[in-house]
Amino acid sequence: MTMGKAHVSAHGLIAGRYRVLEVVHRETNRVCWYGEDVEAGRPRLLTQVGLPEGTDEDTARRVTARVLRRSETMSLLRPGRVATVVDAVTEAGTLWTVAEWIDGTPLAELVAEKGTFSYVRAARIGLELLDVLEAAHAEGVTHGELSPGQVFVGAKGDVVVAGYGLVGATLAPRLTAPSYASPEQARDERVGPASDLWALGAVLYTMVEGRPPFRDRGPFEATLRSVDRLPPRGPLRAGPLAQAVRGLLRKDARERLSAPVVRDALARALREDPGTVGATPPRPRSCGVRAAVRHAGRSWSRHTLAAGTALAVVALGLAVLAVTHRLPGTGSGGSSAAGTASRPPASATVTPPPPGGSAGGGPAQPSATATRPGPPSGYRLYRAQEGFSVSLPANWSRLRTTRVPGPAYRVTFGASGDARTLAVTYSERVGPDPVAVWRDEVEPGLKRTGGYRRVGDIRATTYQGRGAADMDWLSGTGEDRVRTFGRGFLLGGRRGFSLRWTTPAADFGAAVNRQALAVFLRTFRPGPA
Repeated sequence: MTMGKAHVSAHGLIAGRYRVLEVVHRETNRVCWYGEDVEAGRPRLLTQVGLPEGTDEDTARRVTARVLRRSETMSLLRPGRVATVVDAVTEAGTLWTVAEWIDGTPLAELVAEKGTFSYVRAARIGLELLDVLEAAHAEGVTHGELSPGQVFVGAKGDVVVAGYGLVGATLAPRLTAPSYASPEQARDERVGPASDLWALGAVLYTMVEGRPPFRDRGPFEATLRSVDRLPPRGPLRAGPLAQAVRGLLRKDARERLSAPVVRDALARALREDPGTVGATPPRPRSCGVRAAVRHAGRSWSRHTLAAGTALAVVALGLAVLAVTHRLPGTGSGGSSAAGTASRPPASATVTPPPPGGSAGGGPAQPSATATRPGPPSGYRLYRAQEGFSVSLPANWSRLRTTRVPGPAYRVTFGASGDARTLAVTYSERVGPDPVAVWRDEVEPGLKRTGGYRRVGDIRATTYQGRGAADMDWLSGTGEDRVRTFGRGFLLGGRRGFSLRWTTPAADFGAAVNRQALAVFLRTFRPGPA
C-alpha cells in the first residue's frame, strides 16, 4: 500500500479542474484538502486516499462509482448531515473524492486543540453520528471508515459526516485510521453495522479521554494487531457514558450494544446535566487560505452550496412519510390509483427501506428550528389552510380532504394520471407512543384491506426533534398493488401528524420516487409556513 504524495502543487489541477490549496487534516492513508473547482468557481473539500500499487482501470472505475453511489444515497437520506460528493477520480495511484465545502472543523482537530470534551458535548455529537449511522444501516450501507477525521463540527455544533464509500477502496481494512478499526476489520473480516458502532464507541472515547482507545503504533499492521489482540483502555473521564463506551468496545461484535440502547444511554447523559446541554461549542477557527477566501468576500459556505450537485439518485428502496392516527371509517388512509393506503409517524431522519426488505429507522432529520430548505426545481411550496406546509411537485394539487370530529383530518395530494399520492393526516387524540399508534390503531384497519402485508418492523425514530415512528406496507393485488411508507410524529398534548407516501409497488424504489419522498420529509412543517 502506498500513499500518494501528501504535498500537491498548488499550480497543478486534479482531473484538469480541481486545485488543492491547504491541508485540512491528515490520517494514516488519507489527506483532506481545502481546494477549489476552477471551472465552477466553488470551494471544495478534496480527500486524497492512496490506492494499492497496480490498481487497474476497471477496479478504479468500480471504486469511484461506489464512492459516488454511497455518497448519493447518504446525501438523500441525510441532507446537510453527510458530505455531498460531487466527483470522484483516480490519478497516479490516488483516489480523489471531491465534496462540497464543509464549513466546519474536523473533530480530530478540535480534540487536538481542546484535549478533552465534557461527556455532555460528547453525547450530543454521538447522538448526531448515531442518527446518520442508523439511517445508513437501514439502507444496508456501512461507513466502515468512521473516525474523528471524518466528522466535521460546525460553529453551532452541527455535525457533517464524510467518508462514505471509502471502505474497501484500498482493498485493506481501515488503512485511513487503523486506531478506529474494529477487531473484525483488524482480522480482515467482513464489515457491517457492528463495525460502525465500534467506531462510534472509539470516537466517543477519544472525545472524553483526548486519545483513541488504541494508540497508533506506526505501521498500520502493528496498530491493527493491537486492536485485535489487546484489551481497550478503560475510559476514565466518560462519566455516565462509561458503560455505553465499554459496551460499544466489546471485541465480539455479537455482544456490542445495539443502536437503540446506545441512543438511550446518550440521551440519559444529556438529561443528567441539563445546565450544560445548551452550551454552544467554540467557533471552529478559520486559518490560512480558507480565512483569506472568506475575508475576500467570497460567500462560500456549506449553506450557500446546499443546492449542490444533482447526481443520479441512488439505487435503493425508499421510505418516508408518516402517520399519526387512523381516521375512523377511512380504512387504510391515503389513496392511490389502486385504492387506499395509510401511513405511519415520521422521524427526524429519512430512512428508506431496502428494496423488498424491511425499512429502517429514520434518516433526513431537519432541526425543529432549522431554516426551511427552498423547494427544489420542479416543486412548489404549498401552504395548507389547516396549518401545515410542504413542497409538492409543480403539477400536484389537493385531491380530497376528509374530516371527522376529534378534530382530525386527512388531506391527500396528487395529480391526474399520476398513481402516486401523499396524504397528510392530523389528529388531536394520538396516543403517547408512536409505535403503538401504528401497531394498535392503524394496522388493525389496514389488515382488513385486500392484500395487506407489512414490510419489516415498525420503527421508533425522531423527526424534527419529536418522537416518531415509521411503518412500510403493501396493499392491493395484481396491477393495483401499491406500497406505502408512513411516518407519524407527535406534537404534544395528544396532537400528531402523519405523512403517507404511496406509489405503485413496482415503482416504489424508482429514483424519482425516492427524490420526491426526500423532498416531502425535508420540507414538511407543521404550523404556518
